[in-house]
Amino acid sequence: MQQPFDLLIRNADIVDGTGAPRFAGDIGVRGERIERIGDLAGATGRTEIDLGGRIAAPGFIDAHTHDDRLLLSGGAMAPKVSQGVTTVIGGNCGVSLAPMPRPIPDPVTPPLNLLDDEGGWFRYPSFASYLQALREQPAATNCAMLVGHTTLRVATLDDLERPATTAQVARMRALVQEAMEAGAIGVSTGLFYEPAIAAPTEEVIETCRPLKDFNGLYCTHMRNEADGVMDSLEETFRIGREVGVPVVISHHKVIGQPNYGRSEETLAFIRRNMALQPICLDCYPYTAGSTVLSTDRAASSSRVIVTWSKPLPQYNGRDLDAIARDLGVSQEEAVRRLLPAGAIYFRMDEADVQRILQFDETMIGSDGLPHDASPHPRLWGSFPRVLGHYRRALNLFPLEQAVHKMTGLTARNFGLADRGVLKEGAYADLTLFDAETIDEAASYEHPIAPARGIETVVVNGRVVWREGRATGERPGQVLQRTA
Repeated sequence: MQQPFDLLIRNADIVDGTGAPRFAGDIGVRGERIERIGDLAGATGRTEIDLGGRIAAPGFIDAHTHDDRLLLSGGAMAPKVSQGVTTVIGGNCGVSLAPMPRPIPDPVTPPLNLLDDEGGWFRYPSFASYLQALREQPAATNCAMLVGHTTLRVATLDDLERPATTAQVARMRALVQEAMEAGAIGVSTGLFYEPAIAAPTEEVIETCRPLKDFNGLYCTHMRNEADGVMDSLEETFRIGREVGVPVVISHHKVIGQPNYGRSEETLAFIRRNMALQPICLDCYPYTAGSTVLSTDRAASSSRVIVTWSKPLPQYNGRDLDAIARDLGVSQEEAVRRLLPAGAIYFRMDEADVQRILQFDETMIGSDGLPHDASPHPRLWGSFPRVLGHYRRALNLFPLEQAVHKMTGLTARNFGLADRGVLKEGAYADLTLFDAETIDEAASYEHPIAPARGIETVVVNGRVVWREGRATGERPGQVLQRTA
């Protein structure tokens, strides 16, 4: 008699993450891996789930997160597992919790305050010590972590408004070397943000030099996603070429009404350059972004929602124009009074969002900010929104392609071996869902809500989400990049 599987999923409609057509079958899991896929009618399982023809897919991989602290402070990872995410890529936009070999400034330099506005979590002097903490206190999801260039600048420079000196670049490069040896998958930049705007292209190139020896990635929130988007793409590709590594364009978009429609231009340029060097991109499925509050960003947005404010928390979740009226001041003065704070900015065109989503090589990333009091709904809703609104309602792409964008494509681009596909021998990261009902429940008005249609989520063979709630299992692993 065959030993029972640890987990047996019967009567599944299997979408395997490769983009291939779905097929009917059963899935047998033993330990942390998939052992058998096929007709397992004669087998038994210690835990059995009958899907009745509903979908079994690889667990979704969130290509762009700011979950660096959440993995430790909220290890159940409810915003992620509730929408089927089993692996998160952290340390994006130049912002990572480590390394911080000296005391963090008080107040915390934005945008590092997106992870922690008090500073206590910037406690890891080396990247190795941070990854060790993640291993000692596993979360419900797997993670793969980038080291942030802005974090390196804050840890090294005394004047963030100047380019780094040769000696400071050497110190940052040594920190990148340490991070890559410890298991980081690459370096991210946030050249869009004030602490990194002063960094010339050459500073980034020289800081990132160690990446080539480790097959690392260069991921970037580009310097300009508005009028200067083409120049920023050029800069991004140059950095990748000169360092000799693949680049990831984070949350690709074009912002500001004068730039509506320019995704046709950017995507054609990206496509041409993909033939010359390794380039990847991700996006989130919304026309609004979210980051720290500033007068410039507010002035260029059609609507602004405040997501958190340290001095005036009573305005969390309120529109900025309503707050200004409440206070009897200009919008600019309202921003000044709210700071430090975060906001949601409406300044993208729906047609551009759809065009970027449809682009064959676009991965899905939530870019959610888990520590905002009233977060952007993308934190809880990105993946089901792609599968519900954009796939089922708008028919932008078949289900198999939508799943590929959030599984197999992402695993390949980030070098996550045996993840993102359902095949015998692969890790048992699975999301079981109803293709006819899956959708976001989170909204701008009510941003914290588990998705609809997600039935069961499995990470490394253990069920982490079932019947609308976290199970308490914490099987997540720290993943490293393979060639």
